[in-house]
Amino acid sequence: MAIENLLLGIAIHQLFWEHLPHWGTWFMRALKLLPQPFQTLYEQWRCPYCAGFWIGLAVHGTTGNYLFAGFAELPAFWGSLGTPLAWFMDALVFAALNKLGVLTVHAIGLPALKGHQAKEAFLAAKKAA
Repeated sequence: MAIENLLLGIAIHQLFWEHLPHWGTWFMRALKLLPQPFQTLYEQWRCPYCAGFWIGLAVHGTTGNYLFAGFAELPAFWGSLGTPLAWFMDALVFAALNKLGVLTVHAIGLPALKGHQAKEAFLAAKKAA
């Protein structure tokens, strides 16, 4: 399994849907300059599964690596359909794991943030006393 591809997919999703929209106004202004169909796709692909499918295809196309090597060796009876089918199935699995990864990051993030805030409040109260 190419874990680095999966981590890259989670990072891409986090960057485009969790962070860039909040780093000033430039990203949202840039989105508004895109044609309406691209703006609609951006809004509809907030789901880590939906975006993960397309991210998985893009990562595979960029790196040439399958998430699971078994997809690279489909039976010969698939003929010329084998490669597109392998890319499609690999992207489906990538999407499911991308969603799991994003949900895991969110699940870990909230308790970590609350712990950090509690520590900061404790240190501030200690310093004030």
